[in-house]
This record gives sequence, C-alpha cells and structure tokens, in this order.
Amino acid sequence: MLKMVLADKQAIFRAGIAKVLGVEDEIRIVAQVQSSDQIIPSLEKFHPNILAFATNLVSNMAELVEAAGRFKTRLIALAETGENTSAHLSSGIHGVVFRSVTGPQLLECVRAVAGGGTWVQPALASPEVTENDMVGARVRDRLTPKELKIVALVVQGYKNKDIATELGTTEQVIKNYLRNVYDKIGVSDRLELALFTIHHRILAEAAAASTK
Repeated sequence: MLKMVLADKQAIFRAGIAKVLGVEDEIRIVAQVQSSDQIIPSLEKFHPNILAFATNLVSNMAELVEAAGRFKTRLIALAETGENTSAHLSSGIHGVVFRSVTGPQLLECVRAVAGGGTWVQPALASPEVTENDMVGARVRDRLTPKELKIVALVVQGYKNKDIATELGTTEQVIKNYLRNVYDKIGVSDRLELALFTIHHRILAEAAAASTK
C-alpha cells in the first residue's frame, strides 16, 4: 500500500488528484494539507511513501527535501507552467507534473517515483497542438464572458457565495449560471468542471484571461 499526502492551496485540485488516485487499490491518500506549515508535520505524523506538493506552497525547498529524506518520503512537485523542471530534479525532487497533468500521466508518475525512479511530465503542448484541442475550443466559444469568469473562480476554489461577492450578485444567480455551464460542458458538478478545465488548456487560458 502506497501512502500519499497531498499539499496544495486549491481544494478543488486536491480533490481532483484524490479522485484520480483513490480508485487505485494500491494507493491511499492519508492526508490533504493546504498550508506550508502543515507539510512537515504531516510527514512526521503519517510517514507517507509519497508527498505531492504545490511548488508555490514551499518557501524553503532544501528544508522540505531534508525532512522528506528523514522519513523516506519521495517527492512529486505540482509545478506551474514555465517552471524549470530540471532545477527541481537537481534539488532532490523525484517527479514533476504540471496542473495540466492527465489522470494516466499522474498515475504513471506516482508509480515510477514510488518504484525508486524519476518522472517528469512531457513538455506542454505546442501552440499548434493546443489549437487542435477542438473540444476545449468548442466549449470556450460556447461560454459567455461571465460564465468563463465563473469557471475561473471555481477552478481557483471559490465557493458560490464567494463568487457572488466577487461578481456583485446573489448566490442563487451563480447557481443558475453554474447549471447552464454544466449543461454546456456536459459535467455534473464543480469538481468535474474544474478537472475538465484543467485538462483543456485552451479553455483554462480563456478562463484565466477573463479574470484579468
């Protein structure tokens, strides 16, 4: 049994990872943490085989690598687009994935790292490949600017009440918008919406741009 701890500020993203890995018999998510000061205590308490952590959550990478070594925990970095993967590997991290990672890629990474190897997600799609994401492009074109903004806020972990405050409207209006978004995309809840958006970069970029 592989014991894993997930560390990320975004509850939706943690839930997505847990959903992908939780169906595997050999993997058990023993803890999820959302702040930097919870990471090392979680290693001390659970002695996980693997810690998957957001790089933007860690201010002292050397300290984390040293602590992980003490507990024989192997490390997978959840990196942001454009981060230097080779620098992470040279600092003692064993695997690197981006937020665009697919379920099969994430599972491949976990198994490789658990087996003593290293694994880095292949380079992000070129602009040409991204443009060929017809599903993502079709969904992007179906959504209104306000719907795109709501999608972006959902991916960031905002609750309906917070989105309503951000957009100066009511929670019921946001619920109505989300129902329309679910119908247009073909998903059933905010977790599926977040995962769909993360996996279709052309949609994720449009949603992110709508909040600027």
